Amino acid sequence: MTLWLTRIIPDPRSREARRDTAGAVDLHHRMMSLFPDHVATDEPRRRLGVLFRTESTPAGDQILLQSAERPDLDRLPTSYGQAVTKTLTPLLDALRPGLHIRYRIAANPIRKPGRATRELYRLKAVVPLQGTAADEWWARQARSCGLDLATLHSSPLDAATGHRRSDQRRIKHDRVLFEGTAAITDADLLRTRLTDGIGKGKAYGCGLLSIAPHRGPQ
Repeated sequence: MTLWLTRIIPDPRSREARRDTAGAVDLHHRMMSLFPDHVATDEPRRRLGVLFRTESTPAGDQILLQSAERPDLDRLPTSYGQAVTKTLTPLLDALRPGLHIRYRIAANPIRKPGRATRELYRLKAVVPLQGTAADEWWARQARSCGLDLATLHSSPLDAATGHRRSDQRRIKHDRVLFEGTAAITDADLLRTRLTDGIGKGKAYGCGLLSIAPHRGPQ
């Protein structure tokens, strides 16, 4: 299995970078533009394994892009910012049951109530989860990824929003940042979920699970 991780530090002086980071749809199209145009599938994002996440750090904003193919960084506009790509193969090869890791994911935790429940409580078809309900959602997802959570910290993020270019339909995916530590219970399952992404909104900055070895106290 080969995965690539690209770290892009947008230059705030770049108009294109400012536009892309202001909206999830524009950023989706920018990330997809870094790959060949001839991918023969109705789902090029899934075929290319493209997942991304924006983050704010003490040094400024950054974009993390994960993909099954190496992106062509020459396709970024001039003066867009700094970018570097590395392979995740050594990390993936080192995964094994019992290994303790740190994790981080910006996800779209939701619940889809049944029709009777929606009518009774006047709920929408998709209900975003917050607080304890969101934490429980992630705990279930983590187990399905082959992880046994040790610690879990969550915080709300701004929603991923924008208008689709094809039909101008507005998209909105509420996001929560989950981070903490865990032990691997199934390495093969974890590799699969790392590649596929987790939850909804994967085209718009949700679902990228990042992990690293945890060398602190267990």
